[in-house]
Amino acid sequence: MKIDHIALWVIDLEEMRQFYEEYFQGTAGEKYHNPKKEFESYFISFADGCRLELMYNPNIPGKQSENNKQHLGLIHFAVSVGSKEQVDELTVRLRKDGFRIIGEPRTTGDGCYESVVLDPEGNRVEITE
Repeated sequence: MKIDHIALWVIDLEEMRQFYEEYFQGTAGEKYHNPKKEFESYFISFADGCRLELMYNPNIPGKQSENNKQHLGLIHFAVSVGSKEQVDELTVRLRKDGFRIIGEPRTTGDGCYESVVLDPEGNRVEITE
């Protein structure tokens, strides 16, 4: 078994698609639109076969918690970029481009080298080697 995809409700579908394509080398499939349900989505595919589904519906309520606080449920997902150097480089690039880094590059207690960035809508993305 493997995780096929993770889905996120978003406010700005195009901004989020551009973020994951530009910074994480994802490739968006064709935009799906169901006017009857007021639903739009993209599947963003990554080289290893994992996908991220970005979904929009104007009737979905906003977040119930602050982005920088822990809470129950899905708290982050991680993207492996291949090396410590690439973690550092992407973290610098994201910071320079105005994204909030909430976890500086470091080796964690379990031996992972990672940083953590908030995407344009405040979702935590771990950048790992």
